[in-house]
Amino acid sequence: MGKITGFLEIDRVDRDYLPVEERLRNYNEFVIPLGDKGTRDQAARCMDCGIPYCHNGCPVNNQIPDWNDLVYKGEWLKALKNLHSTNNFPEFTGRICPAPCEASCTLNIPDTPVNIKSIECAIVDKGWEEGWIKPQINPAKTGKKVAVIGSGPAGMACAQQLARAGHDVHLYEKNLKIGGLMRYGIPDFKMEKRHIDRRAEQMQAEGVTLHTGVHVGYDVTMEQLEAEYDAVALAGGAEKPRDLPIPGRELDGIHFAMQFLPQQNRRVSDEPLNNVAPILATGKHVVVIGGGDTGSDCIGTSNRQGALSVTQIEIMPAPPEKENKLLVWPNWPLKMRTSSSQEEGVERDFAVATVRFEGENGKVKELHCARADEKFQPIPGTEFVLKADLVLLAMGFLGPVQDGMVKDSGVELDRRGNVLADTFQYKTTKEKLFSCGDMRRGQSLVVWAIREGRQCARSIDQWLMGTTELPR
Repeated sequence: MGKITGFLEIDRVDRDYLPVEERLRNYNEFVIPLGDKGTRDQAARCMDCGIPYCHNGCPVNNQIPDWNDLVYKGEWLKALKNLHSTNNFPEFTGRICPAPCEASCTLNIPDTPVNIKSIECAIVDKGWEEGWIKPQINPAKTGKKVAVIGSGPAGMACAQQLARAGHDVHLYEKNLKIGGLMRYGIPDFKMEKRHIDRRAEQMQAEGVTLHTGVHVGYDVTMEQLEAEYDAVALAGGAEKPRDLPIPGRELDGIHFAMQFLPQQNRRVSDEPLNNVAPILATGKHVVVIGGGDTGSDCIGTSNRQGALSVTQIEIMPAPPEKENKLLVWPNWPLKMRTSSSQEEGVERDFAVATVRFEGENGKVKELHCARADEKFQPIPGTEFVLKADLVLLAMGFLGPVQDGMVKDSGVELDRRGNVLADTFQYKTTKEKLFSCGDMRRGQSLVVWAIREGRQCARSIDQWLMGTTELPR
């Protein structure tokens, strides 16, 4: 397995970033690759564990030790084929996945896990550079038509796998371009949209027909799709944001993160805003409510727009600086993390409850806050005030939007408001309707969406044909 003593001889070295002052000037990616030798050295650190816990930590079950070994040996094409056998879009996960595989790595016990995410990204980037990634066209067509609704990572993976099985696949997207929240929610400085565009071209060459600018449930009904297609996959995501219904919520300048972030992504790609009032952080005191990845994306975008100050508040208490490995490894640990956007400039505060918004002339000017107790209620006598010209609500999502496609389809929902379907067949309570990704499981990671899209495609192929060769 690679270099047997590599983990003893080679230190962990991860990809570096461009300096903050340089990367804040634009919306380009700023991660500096390790290069072939650096990537090979890091792959050499893989331990050939008796039980590779990284397999279980990775939702798509990437065969991580195998392609680490191939990279160490310089067999990049074989590594790429192995990587693609479990993951349709490793350039997405290699950029925006939080890498639960690394948390599960045996070398994470001493806090020096193998750079799995960086190696994965290097493999697929080399594949594109060398021209190795081409359409996989199945000449044997089944004569079956399948509609996939929603073109985020779950819908893309589902559509691509079904096309490779020989089905006539039609992918529906309400926006002008495919990609879902990867395109419209994740800033370009984390993942440039050319990566999605390349995969869109590949999928079209494989036989996927794209229907963009078509909002299912409004522009076309579910009844029409059910009549036209042999199977339909619901992969519309979980876009219903969690609101903060406190006094002053109606003031101008208080917006959901997913009203703010897509605007900037559209500006970067020269896509029209469709007469929507611009939301900009330029010259403003910005407060981001919510401590997750979406909140972090709001910070990076606000700083690039030229905010006067950025403050991020979280109702949860501050997590520990370091996890107790004996208690949590190899599972994903709760611990203090600082994102690249947070490193660029933000004041962070924890255990903060927002009590009310105050404003002048209908515009927000202040947040009145207090310390939060263990039940997330404000503690009397701990009140304080934050300046705020722009407030961005990034407190997560409550599940799929019910109006339109979900209501139109007539499928049953689970207790959380997600489309009801299991993780084996991905079948809903309606005949020929399947569901996968965040629409089925709730807000989650890109890597989980890819897994569910692949597994849903297998289930659809099995249901249509009575047998399937698609992998789970």
